[in-house]
Amino acid sequence: MTEEESEKSYRSGLPGFLGVIDTAISKLEAVILAMGVLLMALNTVTNVVTRFVFGHSIMFTGELNRILIIMITFAGIGYAARHGRHIRMSAIYDALPTGGRKVLMIVIALFTSLVMFFLLYYSVFYIIDLYSKGRVLPSLGLPIWIIYLWVPMGFLITGIQYLLTAIKNMTSRDVYLSTGVVDGYKDTETEV
Repeated sequence: MTEEESEKSYRSGLPGFLGVIDTAISKLEAVILAMGVLLMALNTVTNVVTRFVFGHSIMFTGELNRILIIMITFAGIGYAARHGRHIRMSAIYDALPTGGRKVLMIVIALFTSLVMFFLLYYSVFYIIDLYSKGRVLPSLGLPIWIIYLWVPMGFLITGIQYLLTAIKNMTSRDVYLSTGVVDGYKDTETEV
């Protein structure tokens, strides 16, 4: 199975209920990311065409793209964590034996999960503050706090994903970068 096929047909490596949660979140992320990118492309292309044909831009294009960028960014952090696509500095990690890498990966995943939950906590208070100010987007008329609801949702999903990664590492023999990605490097040379 190629890497692209594994991402299309993601199935959690976690047992029971945790696997169901992991797979459900994965499907939700995929839909959010696909819809967000498609809507942003459609919105931008439509704006370019109307500007060229009618000489005027669509008023709400910038605001809609701002909403979609926030949505894609914060849905994307969970997706990156799920597929082991996050940035890693691994010089010390790579020098450790398998047992040391496993322990370090559990610590890293738990710490990152805690950081995500900490950011979730503060992002909720930020949204409450925005709500109390009552500001709205000029063109769309939406309250600004609504567009930032993606931020705590992204932190929540990412925090859960890192917590599940820690659990996966605690319950399996191999070292996992995420619930479905085993630690290791692929040989990029093609076989002849």
